[in-house]
Amino acid sequence: MNAAPFDAEGAENAADSTGSTGSTGTAGTAGTAGDLDGGREVVARALGEVRELVGGFGADDLASGAWFGTLATHALTTYAETADWRYFEEKYEGVPVDAVVDRRIKLAVWYAGLAGGISAGAYSMAVAAAVGPRGGAGAAAKVRGAGALTGMVDLAYLTRLQLRLVHDIAVLHRIPIDPSDPEDLRKLLRVALFVKGTELTAAPLTKYVPTLVRPVVKRYYSGPVLTAAQGLPFIGRTLLQRNLVKIGIPVVGVPLAVVLNRSTTRLAGRQAQDLFRNEARVIELAGELSGRSRHPGLLLWVAWLVIDADRRMTDDRTLLMKHLVRLVGEQHQVVEDRLARVVAIDPAEVWRRVDAEPGDLGDVVDAAERVAAVDGAPGARAKAVLAELRDRCRRGA
Repeated sequence: MNAAPFDAEGAENAADSTGSTGSTGTAGTAGTAGDLDGGREVVARALGEVRELVGGFGADDLASGAWFGTLATHALTTYAETADWRYFEEKYEGVPVDAVVDRRIKLAVWYAGLAGGISAGAYSMAVAAAVGPRGGAGAAAKVRGAGALTGMVDLAYLTRLQLRLVHDIAVLHRIPIDPSDPEDLRKLLRVALFVKGTELTAAPLTKYVPTLVRPVVKRYYSGPVLTAAQGLPFIGRTLLQRNLVKIGIPVVGVPLAVVLNRSTTRLAGRQAQDLFRNEARVIELAGELSGRSRHPGLLLWVAWLVIDADRRMTDDRTLLMKHLVRLVGEQHQVVEDRLARVVAIDPAEVWRRVDAEPGDLGDVVDAAERVAAVDGAPGARAKAVLAELRDRCRRGA
């Protein structure tokens, strides 16, 4: 398996030439003929790989949602071993991270559009054959079977593409990702697939659907498809709702499949870019605070007191504390076992430690102020903690 799923010679130039809006219809008007042919060849080969995987799923796998775990493992396990930071450093030597991320998103969007066009086009041809003069009940049954398989292959391909894109963006921001770690896998899934309650309605879909066909999409989801989707596990249900409309409404045709594939892939990439850029910022802050600290043990106690003051535990605060503890241990060989066992931190305990520390504690005050502002302006309780800390550190100087 190649290190990156959408690295074909000439493909990046073709993807860049599509611009931010990209091609429409057949997803293939931009770029040179060679670039387009190379892109179609890569996509067709990848769709073939996915078709083999999907062909191995049984009815029980599909009904239980077990197929999704198999797909996620297939998408990331081997891939993560080769598409690491060294791979991207060699491929894009000297190029700023944001520029590389933009290129990866464009490339993934381009391939997603090609795949949507290929899948919807194949199904449309099957429908045309079924309703033609030689069509009949037997042909219609075959079309339904082909439609189900085509839809599942398209879904699996797009899921794999988006998972790998999000993984690439994390790696480019130097965020350690271990696909075998449930927490890391959950993070990738959450970003790549936008698994939220709002995804269980047709509204997010219709945002990307041309105005003229929105009523068709809404009627489609008000019928048996929605009933069937509600019987699947959460992630499978979400993906099914987002995906089946492309294959299940032949009258909408290829353009809708291209638009939806491109739009959801671009959205996944931008969401990943925002998330991992912010995470990289928090990790960088933790590194600065630990590196500059002259009182690393005290730093951890004060940081946790400030974080806990407002009783509002955000992702940024949790992430900052996690990496601060790790870096203080690595850089200063300081491990605060007692703090790790604390359930409700006692401010008096922290102030005792502050008062017992001699010398200039300016580094502790500066660190506390930056910790308090990690996710925005501090609240009233955090401001009160900072004020007392400044007062005590002035007395101890």
